[in-house]
Amino acid sequence: MKVAFLGDIVGRPGRNFVMEKIHELRVQHSLDFIVVNGENAAGGAGINSRIATALRNSGVDGITLGDHLWDERGFEREIDSLDWLCRPANLPESNPGLNSLLLEKGDLKLGVVTVLGRQFMRVHPSCPFETARQYAESLKSRGAQAILVEIHAEATSEKIALGWYLDGIASLVVGTHTHVPTADNRVLPRGTAYLTDAGMCGPYESVLGRDIQPVLGRFLDGMPRRFTVATGDVAIRGCVVDIDENNGISRSIDLVHLKQSVSPDGP
Repeated sequence: MKVAFLGDIVGRPGRNFVMEKIHELRVQHSLDFIVVNGENAAGGAGINSRIATALRNSGVDGITLGDHLWDERGFEREIDSLDWLCRPANLPESNPGLNSLLLEKGDLKLGVVTVLGRQFMRVHPSCPFETARQYAESLKSRGAQAILVEIHAEATSEKIALGWYLDGIASLVVGTHTHVPTADNRVLPRGTAYLTDAGMCGPYESVLGRDIQPVLGRFLDGMPRRFTVATGDVAIRGCVVDIDENNGISRSIDLVHLKQSVSPDGP
């Protein structure tokens, strides 16, 4: 089983490039499943059903969310109709939306669960460690041959700790949220592929996907500014994992880095 996970899609530049290249990525890497984090796909913060459906129609198999999932007004009334999209599983049960996914492609079944970290985050979810393990085991009992666990968190220590906690239980543990790709991709001793942060799918000539000057100005004088989505140096970042579907053990994890070509006259 070949699975790609792509980091946080940021705004129109990120989602358009992902939709443009998704088929090419699938063919190039012989992918069975493509999962993306879509929590920043609408204007850099949040998502809506229209954008989620467009991503799905372009070839994305599953979409995960993070702490910005309710930033788009009215999405709480739309999420229950999107059966390829899941919210963080460790939010209160009263939150609408699926708390995990079981994606199917022929004889292959991939379980997907995402959890929010608790260190330095604006929300206060239940324990990501216990929740991730609980849902991983539940998805296996439902026939999942491989388990993808995403941790949407600030602290690298919390992400790394979850990787070790789930080693041999999950097929892949991958971090998101900081929008900065890390280079520590590896397979842990018991067969879990691990990556601290997948990075983002969006403009890298930016500060985490936002135009540089407003963010820089805020740091310099503390005055409020509107952080608009940047447009330069758009790239797709993430990882591709090769998993033995007979036992859920990962054979390898490789980084994905695809840059948008720019002509002399502009993008």
